Amino acid sequence: MSNPLARADTNDRREYEINDLAKEDAWRMFRIIGEMVTGFDRLSGIEPAITIYGSARVRPGDPLYETTVDIAQELGKLGFAIVTGGGPGLMEAANKGAHLAGATSVGLNIELPVEQEPNPYATLTITFSHFFARKVMLAKYATAFIAMPGGIGTLDELSEILCLIQTHKMKPFPVILYDSKYWNGLLQWLRTTTLAGGYISEADLGLLVVCDSVADVVKTVRDWYDKQEIAMESAMDTARSPSSNPSRRKGRHRDVQQNGPK
Repeated sequence: MSNPLARADTNDRREYEINDLAKEDAWRMFRIIGEMVTGFDRLSGIEPAITIYGSARVRPGDPLYETTVDIAQELGKLGFAIVTGGGPGLMEAANKGAHLAGATSVGLNIELPVEQEPNPYATLTITFSHFFARKVMLAKYATAFIAMPGGIGTLDELSEILCLIQTHKMKPFPVILYDSKYWNGLLQWLRTTTLAGGYISEADLGLLVVCDSVADVVKTVRDWYDKQEIAMESAMDTARSPSSNPSRRKGRHRDVQQNGPK
């Protein structure tokens, strides 16, 4: 197996954002602030919204692509805006579903060394140069988060949302993992290694829910939005004590939008 570090070219002229932060620091900070201001200004008022993460590599016609369209379309019909990373694959599928439902379809694109074109189904597109400004916008307006199967980027976004909830930097909202077969390996590791080893607590992942149908995703989102409850089984329910009742878990706050979906 080749070593990616061995292929690194010390004369590579590409700009590596993190490594180059020492260059023109003051002006770079103004550009970052500008991206934040643009995001806050253009996304103001899109609530209630659902953020959907997932692979950029899944193509139209794939069953997972079509399921993502269905999920976003059903949520869009309820009045939720759909927010994605704005690229191809399952991001495109989610934006397509929102577009078909006549809902606000937001694509938060990112400039990459290999250019990522915004998908054609986003009706509100913002292109960011900095991942961290984009991540704030993906998190800030959401009432729930849906992680479809994906790669490193999806895992990064998933773990960041869980961390923000764990550290009380963000209100607790459901984090839905779609496709139990895909996520089972990660969930088993969380249960048998990290939880068993005391590195996390059950409460840290109490809002992590696994769904295998469009109907279950929609029910999870709506139950939380309407009643601050999750009736679906938690991903960590197998680790719960026998005295607990996983069938209905109330949220830790009642601060919900007054103008809800239809």
